[in-house]
Amino acid sequence: MPNLQPFRNYDEKDVINLFAFSGSLPATKGTLVKVQAGWKATDEMSMLGDVGASFGNTVSQRYGVAAKVAASTTGETPLGILLMDVRETDENGELLKFNPRKAAEMQTVLSGQAVPIVTRGTFLYNGVGGAPVAGGTAYAGAAGTITAITGADGIANVAIGTFLGAKDANNNVLVKINL
Repeated sequence: MPNLQPFRNYDEKDVINLFAFSGSLPATKGTLVKVQAGWKATDEMSMLGDVGASFGNTVSQRYGVAAKVAASTTGETPLGILLMDVRETDENGELLKFNPRKAAEMQTVLSGQAVPIVTRGTFLYNGVGGAPVAGGTAYAGAAGTITAITGADGIANVAIGTFLGAKDANNNVLVKINL
């Protein structure tokens, strides 16, 4: 499972805040994503349904963004990587839509909300597949992961950056992403 560690170096101009995540939840920060439903200036918002319950003569809608991203798969060029988790519940199973402060503290966005996606930077990443080496090429692997493996089953993985070291004892590796 991909996971970004706290050490990160990126510029805010390389962050895209226009897409919501579409896929199985929870999605962890560090997941490589591709565009699933493109962004349109005339259709940037969508109604996600009622907040929790619906009652007669009341409207309690949740709003979200219409443009969607999904975890990239083998052979696809990703747009970038998620900077925050996407989930609906906290560690106790309580719905985060009723506690936005807790969601912010957990660095989490709800499904349907815009999730920050970074396209370039240097990150300490946990969960790299294969055996990365300093100066080696980082590739987009299966299910939104980063791998050191060039491909499998006749499908070439897409190069997305460079490894700046090998895995440490905690399975972390420093990787420079440039998409």
